[in-house]
Amino acid sequence: MKLVHYDEVELENVDIEGAKDTKIRWLISQKDNAPNFALRMFEVQPGGYTPYHKHDWEHESFILEGEGVLVTEDGEKPFKPWDVLYIEPNMMHRFKNTGNTLMRFLCIIPHQANYKKKREEESLNPFASGVANNC
Repeated sequence: MKLVHYDEVELENVDIEGAKDTKIRWLISQKDNAPNFALRMFEVQPGGYTPYHKHDWEHESFILEGEGVLVTEDGEKPFKPWDVLYIEPNMMHRFKNTGNTLMRFLCIIPHQANYKKKREEESLNPFASGVANNC
């Protein structure tokens, strides 16, 4: 189990080519013995952005504060606080802060090493289909 305030988690620079003025907090990760997923919080300064990239896994993201656009091959999709984004596997994407304040968002991803194995297995989670509302 882990219970901490988010600001107790180290804020690290995103030092990847194509990123600008972006930082990350690995809120929950494999270091915490989380077996399947990582929960990350990104902080993007005004005018900043994440790298334009794609990968084999999806993202589930939740915008906490600020405003921006999701840049994809289909154009720019604006978002604001409390918006939810699903980014499909292999979709080119970038989060870009278009506002005048800090943009923060949560992003959940599977651990890369487990991703292919888990996709090949049948889901045992009865809530994954979205049909159960009593959790």
